[in-house]
Amino acid sequence: MKELFAHSARPSLNISAQPYSEHIQNVIRQACKNVKGIARYFYEESQLLVDAVHLAAEFHDLGKLDTMNQNVLSSNSSEKRLPIHHWDAGVAHILNPSVNNLLAATLAYSHHVGLPDFQVERNNPAGFVLRDTTLGPCEKTIKEITDIEINNYLKLHSSVIQLKHQIGKNSMHFKLNPLLFRIALSCLVDADHGDTASNYGQMVPNQGPVLWPNERLALLNAHIEFLTKTNTGSRTALRRQVYEACRDADSQPGMYACDSPVGTGKTTAVMAHLLHVAAEKNLRRIFVVLPFTNIIDQSVETYRRALVGLGERAEDVVGAHHHKAEFEDAESRQFTFLWHSPIVVTTAVQFFETLASNRPASLRKLHQLPGSAIFIDEAHAALPAHLWPQGWRWLQELESQWGCHIVLGSGSLSRFWELEEFSNPPAIIPELVSSTIRDAASNYEGHRVQYQSKPDVLGLEELITWVQSLEGPRLLIVNTVQSAAVIASEIAKKFGQRTVEHLSTALCPRDRKRMLDRVKSRLDDEKDIHWTLVATSCIEAGVDLSFRTGIRERCSLNSLIQIGGRVNRSGKHKKANVWDICLRHGGLLRSHPAFDTSSRVLGGFIEHNYLKPEYCTEAMRNEVRSDGMRRISKEIVLAEQNLQFPLVAEKFHVIDSDTVTAIVDEELIKRLEEKEKVDMNLIQAMSVQIWGYQKGELALRPISGLPGMYGWSLLYDSFLGYMAGVLQVEAFKIQGGSVV
Repeated sequence: MKELFAHSARPSLNISAQPYSEHIQNVIRQACKNVKGIARYFYEESQLLVDAVHLAAEFHDLGKLDTMNQNVLSSNSSEKRLPIHHWDAGVAHILNPSVNNLLAATLAYSHHVGLPDFQVERNNPAGFVLRDTTLGPCEKTIKEITDIEINNYLKLHSSVIQLKHQIGKNSMHFKLNPLLFRIALSCLVDADHGDTASNYGQMVPNQGPVLWPNERLALLNAHIEFLTKTNTGSRTALRRQVYEACRDADSQPGMYACDSPVGTGKTTAVMAHLLHVAAEKNLRRIFVVLPFTNIIDQSVETYRRALVGLGERAEDVVGAHHHKAEFEDAESRQFTFLWHSPIVVTTAVQFFETLASNRPASLRKLHQLPGSAIFIDEAHAALPAHLWPQGWRWLQELESQWGCHIVLGSGSLSRFWELEEFSNPPAIIPELVSSTIRDAASNYEGHRVQYQSKPDVLGLEELITWVQSLEGPRLLIVNTVQSAAVIASEIAKKFGQRTVEHLSTALCPRDRKRMLDRVKSRLDDEKDIHWTLVATSCIEAGVDLSFRTGIRERCSLNSLIQIGGRVNRSGKHKKANVWDICLRHGGLLRSHPAFDTSSRVLGGFIEHNYLKPEYCTEAMRNEVRSDGMRRISKEIVLAEQNLQFPLVAEKFHVIDSDTVTAIVDEELIKRLEEKEKVDMNLIQAMSVQIWGYQKGELALRPISGLPGMYGWSLLYDSFLGYMAGVLQVEAFKIQGGSVV
């Protein structure tokens, strides 16, 4: 019999075609390993989940056995597209009454095209659910071709694949909630993509070491003991109290709140709690979810210093997921960032948009999440208010149905779960730190800063002149990356480069780290006071920096309170000012429409002088009750309930635009184009995220052989990052030029 193939040969790389039996057996093996790793945390009958993933893994590529597809796969042709969409055959077989497993059929359907809209599928005629009715060869639909050839496919399949165990026939009595579909698909896609990459000699990430929570907690205890002995004072004693309270808290509740104020050491205190819980509940992984990518560098540095044992690679133990790196194309998948480390530090954007996604490349890493301890740090800033109703539901599901333990933390925690708009009935979450310790910390905080609002609307020149008159060093946070770059550039021109630093996501992670180190060094020099850090919101929370004065473009009450945590942090000055300002947008200064509602709410609170952390929850309520926000919240929740996966993915955007990965280092671009094996961490460190709609305008250069990955072609420097090139383009347009 003619040999059957799953993947075609690549003669230029001396790679033979992969046999169908080899690929299917490898995918079954890895997919079952993935699903068995999470099955013990699943709240329902775990064998049903294992069976569904096994069934989908065995038949996901059944349609590749079509004669027309085999002609392509067995040839050395450069043709990549198969004439018959191969996933339809697996769906047809699994939905057959003799098998009838809806979950498994959905996984087979989705492993290339993504999870479907079941509202649409429910309206299909009987026998057409999840089936491919697009037109194929010979003027027949894919469904028609599959229905004619399905028995032949199954004969060929059974000739090379021997089923190892009897699979349960029906999953219909599962509570088929959306998160179940996403996690199950993750198990299959990870196995499929991983085996394909291995076959073609591409990068296959290491699985990472074991968490070993007791051992890492011992390392952390020793680290804290050293810090306590080398630092004295009332704040050190307070931090030690917070640390011990968190570490020794009862592990039984599945969810905690931690609103210990700024500067009380939540980074290590909550980690001690998570490690203790992981040991008690036999959890697999710890996730630290941060609102801004800049905070990742500081937290990762702390964790790698405190939690890595002898002989371990710090990068393997603590993974840093800065920004989106997900690629659908087989050539680029090797650079998709996966959650393999026992401790994963990621952004709220990546965490929550993965939970919302319907795309295989994005969901591939999701199966690592069940059975984890999760810290949503600076929770007030993790999501826009209108996304929290659905975000909160996902966190509840992870805790109640997937064995996760969750801590919500912030120095100005909005207790949104107590509001009926988010949780009905309102939820009660125990506190991780006792009220006695929290009150002591809050009393210390109350004397540090004074919040004020400047009544004038400031243009660029007025802003710069006024900022220079304030006591320094100064922190100025604005709402857009472009505004930050424009202001920093103008200060440098007028007062000299030494008077300004700039920090935003316009810089790649490598340069952001260098800039953050430079800022810390300048802040340590008490004589170096005549300068301003111009930044975006990526610096407002969770970073251990202390300025003399803070200025915040109007955004939200939470944001204003948070910048207070970056001012007079040690309480050295009797009082320090934090200013709310409004900018006159136009020219190169840009507004951020996503902040219109929260800015309007803050304006009302300023009129009544409600500028304290205790008003943050009410401010959040007012934001989500605005007509536009309430409508979007309800649409997302309803779409999730109706299994409308594409609609949820479309509407649940923390950042309201699709982005692409652009490499800013020419040497790295060259290495990628020459097919060198490049560590995914290096891709993260040397890339930025650019709005997808600007690919042409900003002349992004596709990297040869890696679809979905681009090189930055305009000016990039270590001061303004990619905005150095963008501002040149914008200035050219203002002067009457046109950009093609």
